Amino acid sequence: MGAMTASPGRRVLLAAPRGYCAGVDRAVIAVEKALEQYGAPIYVRHEIVHNKYVVQTLEKKGAIFVEQTAEVPEGSIVMFSAHGVAPVVHDEAAAGKLATIDATCPLVTKVHKEAVRFANEDFDILLIGHEGHEEVIGTSGEAPDHITLVDGPEDVAKVEVRDPSKVVWLSQTTLSVDETMETVDALKEKFPQLISPPSDDICYATQNRQLAVKRMGEEADLVIVVGSRNSSNSVRLVEVAKLAGARAAYLVDFADEIEEGWLEGGVTTVGVTSGASVPEVLVEQVLEWLSARGFEDVEIVKAAEESITFSLPKELRRDLRAEAAALVEQRTAAGSAAPSEK
Repeated sequence: MGAMTASPGRRVLLAAPRGYCAGVDRAVIAVEKALEQYGAPIYVRHEIVHNKYVVQTLEKKGAIFVEQTAEVPEGSIVMFSAHGVAPVVHDEAAAGKLATIDATCPLVTKVHKEAVRFANEDFDILLIGHEGHEEVIGTSGEAPDHITLVDGPEDVAKVEVRDPSKVVWLSQTTLSVDETMETVDALKEKFPQLISPPSDDICYATQNRQLAVKRMGEEADLVIVVGSRNSSNSVRLVEVAKLAGARAAYLVDFADEIEEGWLEGGVTTVGVTSGASVPEVLVEQVLEWLSARGFEDVEIVKAAEESITFSLPKELRRDLRAEAAALVEQRTAAGSAAPSEK
């Protein structure tokens, strides 16, 4: 039937902002810079950001992704991912004689600091987030004796605290704003003296991307979110699109995962956005796929301006290879002096 021409009434709504946030941009550049400065391999503990394409691209350049610090050979350079790590991981790296680069997003670091501060004041901390997510594991590790995880409003009934007058809530940065507030409201009913964090933990980028999707979802028959399954903020965008009124919403890593069937049933308006760890090239491929099927008319749905940037991890200004070698050297010297340690 030949190439389709743009069909009247068929349009794409493209969300803005979408894609890379400042914390992801910083983390990905940090890996690239470390590889340039120190040469391969650079070990990265956990996926630097939750995106398949980004991880594969960095692996080709010489990054080696590991789940545990113990997998990194001594005297190497290890980088911590944007999601942050618990203090015990820093200890493991020191014990393994590793030079470290910390690419934790500054907004996650802020939540870690809040956790430490409230724990020092002996508060019970109710951390709203998803069990098993790297960011939650890292934050909980700052004050394990003080933190209780609350995974959604249905978790509230079983939450217990020592003193209802000394309770504060914090949250994972990539949650849906609405779902978090629903959980907070339920917690406040149970603990009327619950304190809110000094500033909203949900990150600006998560909020802005959700806001754009809400506006888009009201008009779109179908919403395509570009992002990986293990990306919390991308999964939330699919949920937000459906709640906003989109008839259907799907998460894809790549354009070739889109199914022709999704366009059936009179779909004339398709919304497109991407999670905070998604490079724009993947969105462009989705727009090309849609354009080839008559969806050539693209309108931007703009919800916010973003101008936030973060400076690169300070460790990239140092000679880490020399530092790592010196750490191993110290151990060898100490080892020959004290063979009884074995």
